[in-house]
Amino acid sequence: MERSKVAIIKTSPQTVLEDYHRLMNLADYQDELPKNVDTALKINISWHFFYPGSSTTPWQLEGVIRAMKRDGYDPALIHGCHNRTVVIDSHLGERENKQVNVTDHHGLRNIHLYEGEEWIHIRDAVGDLTDKFLVLNDVYPKGFMIPKRFIGENIIHLPTIKTHVFTTTTGAMKNAFGGLLNEKRHWTHPVIHETLIDLLRIQKKIHSGLFAVMDGTFAGDGPGPRCMVPYVKNMLLASSDQVAIDAIAAKLMGFDPMKIKFIRLAHEAGLGTGRPEEIEIVGDVEEANKSWHFVGPFKKMTFASKMQHKIYWGPLKKPLEWSLRTALAPWAFIASVLYHDFFWYTVHKRRVLKILKSDWGKLFNNWEELELPADDLEIQGWKSVGKEPAKLQKQSFKHMMKAFKVMGTTIKEIPDFVTGKQTGKRN
Repeated sequence: MERSKVAIIKTSPQTVLEDYHRLMNLADYQDELPKNVDTALKINISWHFFYPGSSTTPWQLEGVIRAMKRDGYDPALIHGCHNRTVVIDSHLGERENKQVNVTDHHGLRNIHLYEGEEWIHIRDAVGDLTDKFLVLNDVYPKGFMIPKRFIGENIIHLPTIKTHVFTTTTGAMKNAFGGLLNEKRHWTHPVIHETLIDLLRIQKKIHSGLFAVMDGTFAGDGPGPRCMVPYVKNMLLASSDQVAIDAIAAKLMGFDPMKIKFIRLAHEAGLGTGRPEEIEIVGDVEEANKSWHFVGPFKKMTFASKMQHKIYWGPLKKPLEWSLRTALAPWAFIASVLYHDFFWYTVHKRRVLKILKSDWGKLFNNWEELELPADDLEIQGWKSVGKEPAKLQKQSFKHMMKAFKVMGTTIKEIPDFVTGKQTGKRN
């Protein structure tokens, strides 16, 4: 049996585009992704405001697109792919994180799965595979819907290296969560690890090719995927094995992958390789043996993350979880926006300023001025990343206005009030 392979490369802004091309080919992505079908670039937006380590970086998206174009993939068959949650505004997020700059610059389609896309009942999509689900049949007794366009389509997940208050770490496997499940996916949080196993089974069934490219130029430690301490780590990972890439990322952060439940369950189910010693590392092999000694998401939890744990795993689990399935549900979503967007981000803006002084931060800050010719595929990276911000610009009013808009969208689109194609009703 062929061993799972994970490519790892240490990078810099000066070489990052060439490094992404080398990385993906070291991981044999062309063997995994046929060129004659659509490829979805599953962009990760864990926060609609820019926060280092939280969401897909623009150079990550740029590097993957350029690598694919260089290797003969038709840009007409490549598209950006976004999901939505009631607390994350994907349109605001793709602008604030400068992802839409990249897809527009390369003339790619940019698809938001909840806007005009057809969804199909899970049993119609995967048939008897539903009988093997660990938990989704219990969570959704009437079934649920998935995007029809995913069937027969390649997908490349674009996560970042970071911790998560529900799953310890988050990466390739968790990146499928938003795209495959409808907006009542918070129902699965009490069984999130088992849910990720069910979702990986679905992906292996419906996609023509499955690949992940993980950016660790910034990496986040602490109560992620939002309220983290960001670090510059200059690391890139890629693999066709979603379990293996998450395992190596976890090991880099300083965790034992097999003690992380979703990785262990996936390994035991034969869905991928979770034991680092059984994974072939290619590229900058010595980097995979290092540990960043992250403290993880549970030692310094925020007020919000503590409350989330009480909801899903605490003594009041049953009544609180019940409330999230009723007309009382908006309390949790509104509380999340108030805490994260209005309070936490404003108080911790200095973390963003600090990271903007790094080379990656300068590149992000000056992205619009540093845009490279879309068809010059031999460019290795950015010779200059521009100047650092002179000071933290006073944009509190603009930030608050954006947060108010997110709050309005949250109230308007509470999934427990909205009916439609995504609700799980079968035609």
